[in-house]
Amino acid sequence: MSTGAQAYARTARTTASPRDIEAQALLKAARKLQDVMQNWAATDEGLEDALMFNRKLWSIFLGDAMDNASPQPIEIRQNIANIGIFVLTQCAALKLKPEVEKLQSLIDINRNIAAGLSGRV
Repeated sequence: MSTGAQAYARTARTTASPRDIEAQALLKAARKLQDVMQNWAATDEGLEDALMFNRKLWSIFLGDAMDNASPQPIEIRQNIANIGIFVLTQCAALKLKPEVEKLQSLIDINRNIAAGLSGRV
């Protein structure tokens, strides 16, 4: 990465809002899952990494949603928790029995939540 690109990346990190950071993380998770899905016929390589990244991300969201100190209204926290439980369950199921068709729901969830966080809904 060039020096200019590194400076831009540092500036972007320091000026991004928490919502923007969360949206970017969700989009990164969706890209990792999409890459696995697109290359499934050749190999399921990358599946473990993509699922692990997605699980870690959603574990953080789930933990935040369950934190009573969270500033979010209880309804939103419950919705995030419900989605998080679904996502973690799907990730565990895919780890045990990889099925390419089941990746799409995780990709869609991540992209839709990211769009909402970015105000693109």
